[in-house]
Formats: sequence, C-alpha cells, structure tokens
Amino acid sequence: MNIRSLTRGDGVVIGAAVLLFIASLLDVTGCDGPDAVCESIETNAWGLSLGLGLGTYMLGVIGAALIVVAHLTPQPRKVVGLELGPLGIGFAAAAAWSLLWWTLDAESVGVGLILGLIGALLLAGGAIATPLVPALKPALLPAPRPAAPQPYGAQQPPGGYGYPGAQQQQPSFGGQPPQQPYAGQPPQAQAAPQAPAGDFSPFWFAVPVARPLFAEDGSPTPIAELAPGTWYLAVEQRGPALVAQTQDGRRGVLQDTSGIQRG
Repeated sequence: MNIRSLTRGDGVVIGAAVLLFIASLLDVTGCDGPDAVCESIETNAWGLSLGLGLGTYMLGVIGAALIVVAHLTPQPRKVVGLELGPLGIGFAAAAAWSLLWWTLDAESVGVGLILGLIGALLLAGGAIATPLVPALKPALLPAPRPAAPQPYGAQQPPGGYGYPGAQQQQPSFGGQPPQQPYAGQPPQAQAAPQAPAGDFSPFWFAVPVARPLFAEDGSPTPIAELAPGTWYLAVEQRGPALVAQTQDGRRGVLQDTSGIQRG
C-alpha cells in the first residue's frame, strides 16, 4: 500500500467518516422537557436502533474504508465481484440517503442526527466529486523533497577501495604511499599536476564528467570509463595525462585531466 496515493478527496472522505462515527455516539433525539425526563428519552444511534447505528452510521464508515483501501492498493480489489471503490461510494450514498429520511421523519432532532447527516453528505459528496473536481485530485501528502545537491565530490562511498577517507591500508606504488586521505572537507578543484615524473606521488581524484580511460599501450579503444562521483587513484603522470587505476584494478591513461578534483 502506498499512502502517498491518497488525494485531498480521500482526506475529505476520511474526515467525514470520523465525523460520522462521532455523531453515532451523540444523542439523535431532542427533548424540551425536564432534565429527568430528557435523560430517559435522549439516546444515541446505538441505543435507539441497531439499524440506525450499524445499518446507517457504520454503513457510511465502512464505505469510507472501502474507498480509501481501494486508493491505497495498486491493483483493483474486488468483493463478491464488485470493486471496492464503487462499492464504497454506494455505501456512502446509501448512508446519506438513509440519514436524510431519519432527519426528516424525526419528531425531535438531536445533535447526533444533524452531525450524522452532515458527515454522510460530505462523505458521499467527497467520494463522488474526487475524480471530477481538480481541487480534490492533488496528493494528500506532499512528495518528499529531494536532498539538496552537494558540491561536486563532497559525497563519497562509505568505505572500500576508491574512497579517500576509508580507514584502510592504502596501496603504495614504487615505495611511495598515496597522499594523506581526504579528511571530510569537500575536495578543492585543482589542475592536473605538472611536476616531473620523479617527484610524482599517487593521489585520489574525481572527474567532473564521464571520461574514457585508454590502454597504456596507446590503443585508441577505451578500456574503461571514469564516472563522476567516484574516486580513482592516479599512479603515474605522463606529460599532461595521468595513469589511473580503477576500483577493479585496471590501469589506463586518462588523457583529459582538465577540471579533475583531488582528494
């Protein structure tokens, strides 16, 4: 069931059903006589008639439940061959029709009967009008807001190879350990290092956009693609290009190093 599939019209139906149930517990008959006499006369729907309490008030509440359940389930559900939604609307309309005649036929109308009629009319009206009135069609609960975008490179995987801040032993190349792991602040964009090869130290980096990684033998066919948001290890520099190692251990040449971000 998906609660976010409920609409504003369903909210009206739910509220009307609650009002209808509360009304069934209030006095449905009125009295203008002495208090002692009125206490013996005034009663709620359940005390006056089981047909009124169960067959009218609860008929509307059951109808509201069927309507809501029908909208919560992705596939139409049926009872004795009837879909829950139309069946619930029928129950709501029957409850409103019955309460209307109970109100017109009563010699003394109590607050429970008045509120029950209002609730039943709202219930039936909301159920029927929901697919027809645009104001009732929007979702009852707003969709969750997407997470605010963070600066590029600020999010890394929680651990494992390729994460500059991972608390694990870092691979070494030629006896030189990688640079100090990333310590929690967003990495600053830096240009590819242009230091002599003998002074090169491996470092973590990320690419701003997807870029191909070519074989070290100069083959024009890419062997992998570096994806943004993932950290890779630069193990060697060849002029303006970098030799990078992927998470699965493959090595290749990154020819376009513009805009990379170091960890």
